[in-house]
Amino acid sequence: MAAGIKDMQHMNIAEVVQMMSETVLKTMPNHYYKIAWKNFLQYMFESNTTITHRKLVELEKKGKVQGIITTNIDCMHTLAGSRAVAEIQGSFGVNQCVRCGKSYNNVQIWNKGKLPRCGDCGGAISAFPVHHHVGLYQDDVIRARLMISKAELVIIIGAQGCYGNVYYNYISQYAKIVQVNPKPTQFDKVSILNIHQEADEVFESIS
Repeated sequence: MAAGIKDMQHMNIAEVVQMMSETVLKTMPNHYYKIAWKNFLQYMFESNTTITHRKLVELEKKGKVQGIITTNIDCMHTLAGSRAVAEIQGSFGVNQCVRCGKSYNNVQIWNKGKLPRCGDCGGAISAFPVHHHVGLYQDDVIRARLMISKAELVIIIGAQGCYGNVYYNYISQYAKIVQVNPKPTQFDKVSILNIHQEADEVFESIS
């Protein structure tokens, strides 16, 4: 919510159902894009990235952050400039043609004012979370597990749970865990440091 993007629980449920429906995308492409833009894409492209997003980019460039694992589908880390991002539920940056299956892994195709179409066959393009009903994007699950298995320090920012241990169980037994979250979570007991503040407040103070 810090970047101004609502999570699905705070959207119009009827429109969310349509936005996540590939049937609507195929049969009513103009309507689909209108709903998706109104509820999600507009905020994704027009909202400012947060202090935390920008600081993580800066730390990555300095070699202090080796990777980011996220369950968000909004591409905000990528749009902010982070390069090593594992989006384990996919995102609107992972797309394929529903007719021929060609991949279009570029979030900017959704920022053209209309539903993106395949350059080869003209078929509608669907984002991974829609095409796979918010399933797991296995390429990035593998990437996330590799990232986290090599980490000496894991910073958990704003997460409420370990997401079914999709990647959490791959943390090295020697790694240290730091949590940044204004609310208590299940990670309180395993973290060597719990910072119960908003992420932007914390990362703004990092030089």
